[in-house]
Amino acid sequence: MSGPRPAGPGPGAAAAGLDAHLVVDRGDFRLDLRLRAAPGETVALLGPNGAGKTTALRALAGLQVLTAGHIVLNGETLDRPGGRGAGRTRRVAPEHRRIGVVFQDYLLFPHLNAVDNVAFGPRRRGMGRAEARALAADWLDRVGLAEYGRRRPGQLSGGQAQRVALARALATDPALLLLDEPLAALDARTRLDTRVELHRRLAVHEGAAVLVTHDPVDALMLADRLVVVEEGRAVQEGDAEAVTARPRTDYIARLVGLNLYRGKASGTTVQLGPETALTTGEALEGEAFAAFAPSAVALFREEPDGSPRNTWRATVSGVHRHGDHLRVQLDGPLRTAADVTPAAAAHLGLEPGQTVWAAVKATEIRAYPA
Repeated sequence: MSGPRPAGPGPGAAAAGLDAHLVVDRGDFRLDLRLRAAPGETVALLGPNGAGKTTALRALAGLQVLTAGHIVLNGETLDRPGGRGAGRTRRVAPEHRRIGVVFQDYLLFPHLNAVDNVAFGPRRRGMGRAEARALAADWLDRVGLAEYGRRRPGQLSGGQAQRVALARALATDPALLLLDEPLAALDARTRLDTRVELHRRLAVHEGAAVLVTHDPVDALMLADRLVVVEEGRAVQEGDAEAVTARPRTDYIARLVGLNLYRGKASGTTVQLGPETALTTGEALEGEAFAAFAPSAVALFREEPDGSPRNTWRATVSGVHRHGDHLRVQLDGPLRTAADVTPAAAAHLGLEPGQTVWAAVKATEIRAYPA
């Protein structure tokens, strides 16, 4: 993960970096997302397919018209639809925004070699041909492709094409860098190497950066701050540690491998339903989340006794391999995932439809305000 960076600017901060309120109506879908990114900060938009991440990126790039809201970059208003209370309409064309974009499929010009692809942006901004090509060669050298300048996109590997696309975006000295699933098209090995290179480039990029991804590893490795988007809205925001330690939706809980429940806390009890409650190791009052790892769930043929536990009868609904363990899906008063060893699964004779007892120690359950 990147080293410490300044947090996003607060309401009273100087107008540096990105300050956006993106409102886009598209059929029965609405994106309504507030987004800030300070100079030198990488913010990841993380969420499931259809959450609105790419719509947000396209709006920032000027490729999607805003219904309402605003986009301000380093104090300059790039987009502000008119209307009651909104003031005069302003919209800067995409090619006049100090924004670099790396698309998922790179979108390199197939008829241009790598140098001319990278030089394209500086040339469009008025730089002379020789100067632009020299700048492009320098950027290709920075991303480790100094010897590939004369190759066209069809002669490059996926990882090489991705780095050319990154160099092309950075060659214009963007105040904002946008990356749309930049590693999605790569195979596993190339993805690993290219992620390292991308992390290195982002670490020294002086402008703000917004990364769109549905891959939590990319988000955790590349971003300083995560904004989790579901159904067009931000549902959680913070650094990786804060988001993964205290997920606030089922989607985030699944990403980080936790069982998550919401209820009402009174002392060390979180009431999840009329007849369902969990005893936790932390005392709270009011609306609360309770979360625990699948590895914290123990399974038994008979009701266990001994040390104080949360116990309930459950029905096995599925068993599948999960790394070195087996992930057991349980139905019952709590829909739960449990991780057991293959030996334990064989001993219990686990199979769909079987009834078991599940148990979790109170000390294994994290409780925090909702």
